[in-house]
Amino acid sequence: MTPLRSLLFTLLCLTSLGAAESVKPGAKAELFNGKDLSGWVSHLRDNAPADGTWSVKDGLLICTGKPNGFLRTEKSYRQYRFTVEWRFTKPGNTGVVVHMTPPDAVWPKSVECQGMHKSQGDFYLWSGAKAKEGTELKDKKTGAVRGYRIGRAKDGLEKPAGEWNTFTTVCDGDSVVILVNGQEANRLSGLNLSEGFIGLQSEGGAFEVRRCTLEPL
Repeated sequence: MTPLRSLLFTLLCLTSLGAAESVKPGAKAELFNGKDLSGWVSHLRDNAPADGTWSVKDGLLICTGKPNGFLRTEKSYRQYRFTVEWRFTKPGNTGVVVHMTPPDAVWPKSVECQGMHKSQGDFYLWSGAKAKEGTELKDKKTGAVRGYRIGRAKDGLEKPAGEWNTFTTVCDGDSVVILVNGQEANRLSGLNLSEGFIGLQSEGGAFEVRRCTLEPL
C-alpha cells in the first residue's frame, strides 16, 4: 500500500469510529434545545431505534430507561463543567458518562458518573479506563477485570424521586469531580482519559431532563 493510500485508509478508519477533535468550551452553552435531539447521537443495545427510548415533550427530554444504552453528544469535549437537571419518573439506574471514546458500545471506554437512585456519586471506569484509585470489577465467569469502581465519599445529597436534582461533572485534565445538588460527592485523579463525548445513560430508570449545561472551567 502506498503512503497516500495508507493515510487515506487511516483517516477512513478514524471517521468510521466516530473520531472527533475535542472542543474546549469558551462560553456557557445549553446542549439540549428543549425541542428535539439535535446535537445528540443515540446508541442502544441491539441497535434499537432512538424513538423507543428517547423523546422530547413540553420542553423535557424523556428517557424510558429501556433498553440499555446512551444518548451522547455529537461533539467531543475537554476541560469543562457539565450539569444536567433531571428527575426520576420511575426510580432506577442511570448516569452521566464522560470521556466516552469511540467506537460506540454498551459500554465504551469511559467514566460512568453513577446516577442511580440513592446511589448518585459513584464512579465506574469501563473498557480500559483507569485512575489512581479503584476497586477491580471482575467477570464472574472468566475472572477478567471488566472495570473499576470508586465509591462516593458522601451520601444523602440526592432529593427524593420526582423532585429535580442537579448533577454536575467537572472534568479537568486527568481528574473528574461529581457534585450532587451543589455538594461534592466524589472525585478521582490520575485518569488515563481527558476528553471525549458526554452521554446520558438509559439503564432501567425512567427520567426527565430539563437542562444540559456546558461551561468552561
